Amino acid sequence: MSRPPYEDAASPERPAPLGDAPSDGPPDDGPPPDTVSVTAADTPVAAPPPAGSGGTAGSEPSGDLSPVGRLAATVERLRREVRAAQAEAEGRALVELAKGVLVERLGCGPAAAARHLTELAEQAGVTPLELAVDVINQSAQDRLSEVTLGFLDTVAGRARAAEDAEAAVRLRTAESGALAAQDTQAVADSLLQHALGPLGAVAVAIWAAGPDGSLTLAGSAGFAPGESARWHYVPPDVATVARRGLTERTGHWVESLARTSLPSIGRHLFPDGGRVALPAGTGGRIHGVLEIVWPAPLVPQPPQVVRQMEALAELCAHTLETSRPPQASERPPGPLPDATELMDLAEGLHDPALVLVPHLDSAGGLADFRIQHVNSRFLDPAGRPRAVVNGALLLEAYPMAAGESELFQRVERVYATGEPFRARRMALTALVDEVALAATADISISRHGSCVLLIWRIEDETARLASLLQNAQRLGRIGGFEENLLTGEITWNGQMFALYGRPESSPPVPLERLAAHAHPDDAVTIGRFLRTLLHHRRPASAAFRLQRPDGVTRHMRVVAEPVLDTDDRPVALRGAYQDISSQHWTEVALAATRDQLAHTEQQAHERNRLTLQLQHAIMPPTHNTPLEVPGLQVAVRYRPAEEEQLVGGDWYDAVRLPSGLVMLCVGDVAGHGIEAATSMVVLRNALRGLAVTGAGPGQLLSWLNMVAHHLTGAVTATAVCGLYDPARGTLRWARAGHLPPVLVNGEAAVPLPLVKGLLLGAVPETRYEEGELDLATGDTLLMYTDGLIERRDRSVEESLSHLLSTARTVPPTLDQQLDRLLVHSRSDTDDDTCIVGIRVGPRTSDDGEPRDEESRAGESLHA
Repeated sequence: MSRPPYEDAASPERPAPLGDAPSDGPPDDGPPPDTVSVTAADTPVAAPPPAGSGGTAGSEPSGDLSPVGRLAATVERLRREVRAAQAEAEGRALVELAKGVLVERLGCGPAAAARHLTELAEQAGVTPLELAVDVINQSAQDRLSEVTLGFLDTVAGRARAAEDAEAAVRLRTAESGALAAQDTQAVADSLLQHALGPLGAVAVAIWAAGPDGSLTLAGSAGFAPGESARWHYVPPDVATVARRGLTERTGHWVESLARTSLPSIGRHLFPDGGRVALPAGTGGRIHGVLEIVWPAPLVPQPPQVVRQMEALAELCAHTLETSRPPQASERPPGPLPDATELMDLAEGLHDPALVLVPHLDSAGGLADFRIQHVNSRFLDPAGRPRAVVNGALLLEAYPMAAGESELFQRVERVYATGEPFRARRMALTALVDEVALAATADISISRHGSCVLLIWRIEDETARLASLLQNAQRLGRIGGFEENLLTGEITWNGQMFALYGRPESSPPVPLERLAAHAHPDDAVTIGRFLRTLLHHRRPASAAFRLQRPDGVTRHMRVVAEPVLDTDDRPVALRGAYQDISSQHWTEVALAATRDQLAHTEQQAHERNRLTLQLQHAIMPPTHNTPLEVPGLQVAVRYRPAEEEQLVGGDWYDAVRLPSGLVMLCVGDVAGHGIEAATSMVVLRNALRGLAVTGAGPGQLLSWLNMVAHHLTGAVTATAVCGLYDPARGTLRWARAGHLPPVLVNGEAAVPLPLVKGLLLGAVPETRYEEGELDLATGDTLLMYTDGLIERRDRSVEESLSHLLSTARTVPPTLDQQLDRLLVHSRSDTDDDTCIVGIRVGPRTSDDGEPRDEESRAGESLHA
């Protein structure tokens, strides 16, 4: 349609031409309509709800949704109604302008002009809004009119598509919105919504040129608030896409921003998109630049589209001429420094991330969170583009966040307390056309300054399971295969090639040729495996040694099953290999360890047996060895330090000498075990040999000191030695660094007074003092080693006091008393223990016979 329909109104089937209308007023042949109805259907912006959405735009939400879902659906419906109302209001402004033109041309009233416009639209088969735009274009004859008519002329030769007819409407709607706008920001919003958005543009920036060559961002649409704040001012002589458009008369056209090094607003948001920067000037003066952003590389545009964009740049020039860019004090607050840094941090993340800033109500309370920025990895659960979500409020973009997932409450709590929140497999729900779309994601929420960083990783169940299977196969060293017996096709996964040591470009090995790759000794096992699998048609498994091309032999286990058709015939084989080399060598090492352990146990048993024999050879047993001494009971006890070492460094001896005296002694060689026992044997035998000389105990210890120092490798030891005269009832004794004997008389137990004496082996020669005491009938004398009383947490005096209190209780027999001392011993040093005890009985007659049968029962020695 190159001309408006009212120019051909002279035809009989159409109303009279404009010039024939009477000048004194409209005809009164009926009540004219007061207005021309313009609905959302007349504009390209409004659209009916999609099919299957649950009703029309005015219908209530589906009953299947939760209360929060119904509330979110209601909000979405109201949002669509608001957009439709805005579009209707913008269209109504154009219709009212066209009515004014008709009032001026026809000289009629507004009601007649409205009726005339409706009748012309019906006759031409167009909407009132399209006819109104034609009327305005014919009347204005401006740049927008030329562009519109030129565009329509290019399509006159073919069927007029809906988008062609809407071109003029878009331009005039954008012009109407720009004229009604109060600032350049509203102009940018109107241009993107009505004129540039339908052409595929996703963002627009209007730059105001300063007298010094600087550029100030006067308005923008499609960019995040933080991005606009960062680019609010470009100093002079800084090369950008907008500055190139300022200096080039025909504008600067960039096919792809990635192919140029010029910085520009939103470069990280649309790195591969095309850019157009057109000078905005009127009357030969350039007031600024219109920069248009496409998300993809820009293809060559037809001339009519180029002229449209030039006309829009001229429209921006009129706005820049009549307004001034906001000053620093008037500019809306941009993101705080921590928000800017957080946005840069979010861009470096590999997961979708949103930077949220608090949105306060009029009372200063937290009402919502503004999505200040979404990074380049952003993936919306509902599949919406980033530009739709960027800059919106969180509850507007995701109203279901206040539902069961409690995502909004989590964000609110993190912002209030600063405590981070982490959750795995959290449900995210987005409402699209009243349909709830759910996704599962890992959530991370953290506060940074006054901002909140929300990160989610939407889970792909298929990819997760595939990754889980791959990791399980890798850790278990398992490879899977499948063979088609009909076509011969063999499928291996990557792990199979690694198990075989073959490159992935090599052909897989069929099961029938498995024996050729195995150790020759495993041929029988593999043959049995194949017969069970192919002939008996049953699952089978086998363990064999795989000989790889690199010369390495691995122990493998193969498990397979046949796939049968309806006639029970095998059509395929599937299974898995597992590298069990580690398990095999572990079993081998375990078997060797068992053998070694059994051998060690046998050696230990034999050693214990020999040690026990050594003990019996060195020292007489502590039981059943009588020592016939009239009027004297003698008993001994020996307890080794460790069960594994039955002989230690402690020793004892009780022997009747040729002179009739009884020698009693205990000693303790430093250390225990075989080494201490060897030194103990030397000292014990030496003392027994020296005792036949008839020397006293002091002299015996002096000689024994020389033996310890010179003949035993300079060992040290302690000892106490006593000679008891049964005829007189006296005891002479000496000590070499040893604890004194204990005398038990009735209910009293006291240690004997100390006599001087160094430990054995400390010096080459030394003298030892002797002590002497008389023993009465019933007296008990105890000689012992320190293993009986010594404790790490107590002094020797405290331990000796406990021994004395225990020894005061005198059982009927000497054996019982020594056993009682061992039972009540509190020693914790794990040292050897020896006890030698004597109890004086009644005196004997002259012929040496005991006076009664009772005294004979106490004369046996248990050494």
